[in-house]
Amino acid sequence: MKKIKLIAACVALAAAGAASSAMAQNMAPPQNVLQLTASGTVEVQQDLLSMTLTTTRDATDAATVQSQLKAAVDAALAEAKKNAQPGQLDVRTGNFSLSPRYTREGKINGWQGSAEMVLEGRDFPRITQTAGRITTLNVGNVGFALSREQRAKSETEAQTIAIDNFKQKATELAKGFGFGGYTLREVSVNANDNGPIRPRVMAASAKSFSADAPVPVEAGKTSVVVNVSGSVQLK
Repeated sequence: MKKIKLIAACVALAAAGAASSAMAQNMAPPQNVLQLTASGTVEVQQDLLSMTLTTTRDATDAATVQSQLKAAVDAALAEAKKNAQPGQLDVRTGNFSLSPRYTREGKINGWQGSAEMVLEGRDFPRITQTAGRITTLNVGNVGFALSREQRAKSETEAQTIAIDNFKQKATELAKGFGFGGYTLREVSVNANDNGPIRPRVMAASAKSFSADAPVPVEAGKTSVVVNVSGSVQLK
């Protein structure tokens, strides 16, 4: 009896497999499916300033270099924190490195090191004036970007434009191919920053300015791009 049941189960399984195979063979590939891509771009003023202050020290022993770097950074931090305000001026330390200096014979004859402090935020005057008051570090690098809030707002605007462009393009193509319209099959959305447009950065050593004189900087613009790609069923 068990043997009969087993044979019956095998027959049923084989029949199901054959039916699935026949169904797969009879399924025609999708017809009248159109692949397309559209994008939306928003040009926006960069509203986040990042200013890196740095210094280097050189001495015959590592302890002296480390001590000098620490003193320079501590003094800069003390000055910067007077004006720190979350989101407007955030202060943090950056890279700190210490390495030996070698002679031609491969022997250590001294040590050198560097240290950084970063000022970042949306309040440009506050940041540049603070940098101008710091005398133990020099301005090493100035960069601009979009704040999280500005980026989210810009991406929403660009996304709306991209979706409208996608729908318009799909409608036009459907009519161009002789169809009355379309239905959406699948779609993907992604955003990216194309980098700065017309950036203008003017930076110099903080020591070259008088006390309380702001370090001159000027932000440029960047373009936020959202791409929409997918497929539609023409009907």
